[in-house]
Amino acid sequence: MKSRGGGIAVIFCVLLWDLNCLAALGGDVSSVQSDALHLQGTLRVTPNALYALHEIETPTGIQVREYVSPAGKVFAVAWQGPWRPDLHQLLGSYFVPFQQAARASKQRPGRAPLSIHQANLFVEHSGQMRFFRGRAYLSDEFPAGVKAESIR
Repeated sequence: MKSRGGGIAVIFCVLLWDLNCLAALGGDVSSVQSDALHLQGTLRVTPNALYALHEIETPTGIQVREYVSPAGKVFAVAWQGPWRPDLHQLLGSYFVPFQQAARASKQRPGRAPLSIHQANLFVEHSGQMRFFRGRAYLSDEFPAGVKAESIR
C-alpha cells in the first residue's frame, strides 16, 4: 500500500509557492523579490524615513515601484512602460476585486483611463500605444505622513 503523505506535501508546496508569487499589494516585503523574479527585472531599494521604495526595471522597459511601510507591508505599487505589467502579479489578492470593479464600471479599460476607488482600494490606470502607467494603493495601510500624491 502506497503512502499519500508525499503527494499531499507536494500539493501543499505548490500552493504555498503560488501564494508567495502572487503576493504584492498588501503582501509583505518578501513578495517584492518574487515580483522581481516574475517580471525578470532588476531590483533597487531606496529607503527613506517614511517607507522603502523598491524599484524593479525589466529588460522590456517596464518600471514597477513598490512602496513598503516600516511594518514591512506593500501599501502601494506604481508602474509605467511600453506595456502593461502583469496586474495579477502586482495586485495580488486585490486583483479580483479590481477586475470585478473594472467590469462593473462604465469606463472602458482598454480604451480610456480607468479609475477604481473602493473603500480601501484605489487603482488608476491609463495608457496608449507604447506608454502605460498606473498606480494602486491601500489607503488604510499608508504610513503616517505619506500622501497619495507621492505614489507615482
